[in-house]
Amino acid sequence: MLSKWISKVPFILSPKPLTAREAYQVLRDIALGIRTMCRQGSQSWTEIYCGLMTVEVDGWIITFYNDCNTLDYCDSCYGPDGRAYIFDSFQRYGTDPMELLSTWEYAQLGKLLSTS
Repeated sequence: MLSKWISKVPFILSPKPLTAREAYQVLRDIALGIRTMCRQGSQSWTEIYCGLMTVEVDGWIITFYNDCNTLDYCDSCYGPDGRAYIFDSFQRYGTDPMELLSTWEYAQLGKLLSTS
C-alpha cells in the first residue's frame, strides 16, 4: 500500500538528511494535536504487535517500530522535500527523534498510534 503511494510522489532525495530535531518537531506536533496523522496500511497498532507501522501527516511519511504494543523508536521519517531521517542503532544519544520527546509527548504519541 505504501509503495503505491510513494511511487506517485515525486521524491527528490537531497544530500542533506533530516535532523533528529526536525523529525522531532513533526512528532511533537502530532502529540500536541497540531497535526493529524493517517495510518498507511490496513493493520492497526495492536494487530501489528511487533513490527513497523507507517503514518502520513501533511506530506511527511513516518515509520514507527512497535515492540509488543509499545512505541519503541522512529524507524524513518521522510519530509515533503525528499529529505530523510533513517534510524541507525549505532547513533549517538539524542539522534533519535523519540529521545527528544517529553514523557507526556511520548505517551500521547503512543496513545494516538494505538487508536489509529
